[in-house]
Amino acid sequence: MQAEQIFSIANMLAIVGWLLILVLPRWKFTRLIVLSGTIPLLLSVAYLVLIVLFFGKAEGGFDSLGNVMKLFTNEWAVLAGWIHYLAFDLYVGSWEVRDAQRRGISHFLVIPCLVLTFLFGPIALLLYSILRFFAGSKECDNVQ
Repeated sequence: MQAEQIFSIANMLAIVGWLLILVLPRWKFTRLIVLSGTIPLLLSVAYLVLIVLFFGKAEGGFDSLGNVMKLFTNEWAVLAGWIHYLAFDLYVGSWEVRDAQRRGISHFLVIPCLVLTFLFGPIALLLYSILRFFAGSKECDNVQ
């Protein structure tokens, strides 16, 4: 399979997951394939396979910005990096939805956090953390 095909499949899986948690967060199917972690785990398997097959074949490394830039001139390393983002961002978005449901936070307040998680993961995590501090149910403060 070509890198471009894997890229398309991974993107489609992630987009399906994002649409489900945005539009139908309480649907049984959403809970089964996204909120359970199934799609992020499938993406993680793809990431693992790419790392095992191609990690040693890319020039560069993680010890300097220049070497990271070299690493990401290899299409397989870039694909692995992209899938890394897809898996982690969707996992964080799923956590936000589950946490908001447990805390009684309106999904309409969570939607902007989800969109931003997709686009700018760490910024959205900060935003959601502020939201949960102010809008979360006090009785759920001990929920991990």
